[in-house]
Amino acid sequence: MNGVYDLGMAGEPQAQVGALGREALAYADTLYNLARYLTRSPTDAEDLVQETYARALSAAHQFTPGTNLKAWLFRILRNTFLSQYRHERHNPTVGGLDTVAPAAPSAEPAQWLLGDVELDRLRKVVGEEIERALASLSEEARTVILLDLEGLTEVEVAQVVGCAVGTVKSRLARARAALREKLRDYAR
Repeated sequence: MNGVYDLGMAGEPQAQVGALGREALAYADTLYNLARYLTRSPTDAEDLVQETYARALSAAHQFTPGTNLKAWLFRILRNTFLSQYRHERHNPTVGGLDTVAPAAPSAEPAQWLLGDVELDRLRKVVGEEIERALASLSEEARTVILLDLEGLTEVEVAQVVGCAVGTVKSRLARARAALREKLRDYAR
């Protein structure tokens, strides 16, 4: 066997990759949530998460055990998204009428609120407003907001996006201010 997995004693690297893969699976939902907001498509988000795991496993030898696996995976996801985005924006077939996705079905409401049509409408309107507000942010602002919502510290966000902690703090402050402004009607 050659390549990434042929690093030392027989079986040891494969066991390390397997352990890393099992540990990384714990972050599948949070990776999907970020991917969903970045891609704005459930199918594309699934593809992005799958590509993230493939890249992470192929680069498992570069991961330092004991460091923040979640931040490492988020960084791979972000870099993968940016690479795909740069590649796709030069593709002339992307963006036509045939690529418009149908509206996603609304989430199933809680059991005790079933049948409350007015509440369902309100949830849909508020959800759409929040989605639009997030989508209107720049790529950098949206990314730091979503990573912050996932519970990463400012230091971890800085590692993921590859900039200084001070830059993350200022991006977060500006992004939060922009969201407050866009959603000010809900603050009343």
